[in-house]
Amino acid sequence: MYDILHLTGTLSKQLQRKDLDILEAASMVRGTMEALQSFRNIGFARILPKVSSFCQTHEIDTLYMEELYIGVRNRRTTKINRFHFEVEIFNTVVDMQLTEYQDRFSETSTQLLEYMGALSPCDSFAQFNKSKLLKLDLEEQLEIFYHSCIKDERFTSLKGISDLSRLMVSTGKHRSYPLVCKLLKLALILPVVTTSVERCFSKMKLLKTNLCNKICDEFLNDALLCNVDTEALAKVENEKVMERFQKMSTRRGQI
Repeated sequence: MYDILHLTGTLSKQLQRKDLDILEAASMVRGTMEALQSFRNIGFARILPKVSSFCQTHEIDTLYMEELYIGVRNRRTTKINRFHFEVEIFNTVVDMQLTEYQDRFSETSTQLLEYMGALSPCDSFAQFNKSKLLKLDLEEQLEIFYHSCIKDERFTSLKGISDLSRLMVSTGKHRSYPLVCKLLKLALILPVVTTSVERCFSKMKLLKTNLCNKICDEFLNDALLCNVDTEALAKVENEKVMERFQKMSTRRGQI
């Protein structure tokens, strides 16, 4: 599990960045999935000597991998120990991670991010790729948009899609190219929305346990708000909260 978390930790930190680079994120998703697949293929042979060394250091009995595996209630099976630990345990755990990534980052959604990244104005629109953007049904406006911006000095020093969006609004080009403007909005909010939803579901799993599975929606929303928007909650003063509760109803004592 340490090796798996080590492989996925870099992508997790990248996806939580506020200045997320879409193309880099899409590339890291593919790279992480390929690294997990490689770990599945050769990882067991790599970690087995480490496990054996750990067991020898702490005087823990080890199994001979080529012997028959003894299952529940000391029943001898027809499979060897290596098959049980490598295929039934190691590969199963890694496959769970790969399946989770494939569900969350499908090929279609990853390609969509790459298509949006083709609008990046960095290095004088070096990433501009009309063939990718045409798949998003923008053919009528793309050609004019590209040639009008590439020769405009105001658009030559931009560093990302967010800068491009702000400049389009300030120059009024968002009215001339409404489809391009809508695509830019989608490119800006998609990573944030996806991350926010994943964070909410992760927090919900912690809050709505078997003991709290009957809490009402209003209470659940309030609890999620306190756990998800921690930065905004930290700015709320305790005195304001106490004052609000004091005014909600008549109380015998002062809070």
